Amino acid sequence: MTDRLTQLQNAIDQLAVQFYSAMHYLDTHHDFVPLEYEAKVSDPQVTVDDAAVFEATKLELARDIMIKTRQIDLLIASLPGAGVSEQDQLARVRKLEQQLSDAEKERQLWLARRKELLQKCDSVIVQLAQRKTEIETASGPAL
Repeated sequence: MTDRLTQLQNAIDQLAVQFYSAMHYLDTHHDFVPLEYEAKVSDPQVTVDDAAVFEATKLELARDIMIKTRQIDLLIASLPGAGVSEQDQLARVRKLEQQLSDAEKERQLWLARRKELLQKCDSVIVQLAQRKTEIETASGPAL
């Protein structure tokens, strides 16, 4: 799952594509309506849709754009800084910095404890190895 900012960027990109697609459809499927006292013109590159189909498609395109803008509004409203004053955000950042500092201090303590325990383990291993050597030396060569 992506984070909210990535979702917001994707939604904005999709909205831009929807705008482009809507404009392209309107440009390539409209009927030519003459102005007063002018003859109706035509363009061979334009595929004129039936008026009812054209209106229905325009409504669908508009509805899709409205839905996408509502999704974007919801994503913006869900961002962590939305509706929070700058002072509140700075206070939260300071609190998080303090928590991070405390966690780092605790991590350093545990690393020191780990190092201490490793040294003890090394010492025990060395002592055991020495005892084994002493026992083997005292008992004589093995047959």
